[in-house]
Amino acid sequence: MKAVYLASKLTMPGSKDRRYDAFEHDQMMRALVPAFEQQQSSIVDAAWDDTDIEWSDFDAAIIGTTWDYCDRFEEFIATIEKINRLVPVFNSPELLKWNANKAYLKELEAKGAKLIPTDWVEVPTKEAIKQSFSHFNCNKIVVKQQVGANAEGQYQLSVGDEIPALNTPMMVQPFLSSIVEEGEYSFIFIGGDFSHALLKTPAEGDYRIQSSYGGKEQKVNPTACDINTAKSILEFLDETPLYARIDMIRSSCGSELLLMELEVIEPFLYPEQGEKLGNMMAVKIHSAVKNKAN
Repeated sequence: MKAVYLASKLTMPGSKDRRYDAFEHDQMMRALVPAFEQQQSSIVDAAWDDTDIEWSDFDAAIIGTTWDYCDRFEEFIATIEKINRLVPVFNSPELLKWNANKAYLKELEAKGAKLIPTDWVEVPTKEAIKQSFSHFNCNKIVVKQQVGANAEGQYQLSVGDEIPALNTPMMVQPFLSSIVEEGEYSFIFIGGDFSHALLKTPAEGDYRIQSSYGGKEQKVNPTACDINTAKSILEFLDETPLYARIDMIRSSCGSELLLMELEVIEPFLYPEQGEKLGNMMAVKIHSAVKNKAN
């Protein structure tokens, strides 16, 4: 079997303007290449918009570091659907489209997932944003784009702060101090099976846990209860993703984990903290492709 790991031109090795965080792409490939070789298979990387690629030469395509998809979403989805007509894509285009807008969280909540309380503001006027302070009875909120990644276009606001001009649908949540006091947990699942978990913490004076803002991560051994809480999120989906990263945070008044995000488009899976990740993905891909062929 030959698989392709879909990237963006700015994360591919040798790119003239390669992204500062493209080392994460390299880490994933270092985990996947030997794992696929152990399965008498191979995997190569390619930009999703490379028109010179013959996608039918592959047996499977994995969405990887396609980190420009937000800026070119319609083109991205159209290309992924085209590839999927020639070769199975993981995760599926249907799952990608559903996961692209954070409004999917409303669907998960309706099915029983426990979330951070959220106001969904389709027309984000300054008055609409201000109302969230009284709605949540809090002095600090976080305002996020419904479609976005890496905390871009995100604001932490306190009562009395100037509300920025916003022109895209937003989601507003009360700021939970546990993100600073403890951090955010990421649970990695491959084919529905738990692989590993991390605790991500922000830099001093910040609340964002992404590495681009100085955040740090460390591998942790979560309790069985926490793993089961994270895994329960997958039970609300219509299909089991090949890969999923479930980001969660403690509630402010107890040990309960709340869903921050379910990432099934192009999440970084922290292979250096998960020694089983590459092998798990290689085995699950083989099984999934075989099942589709049958």
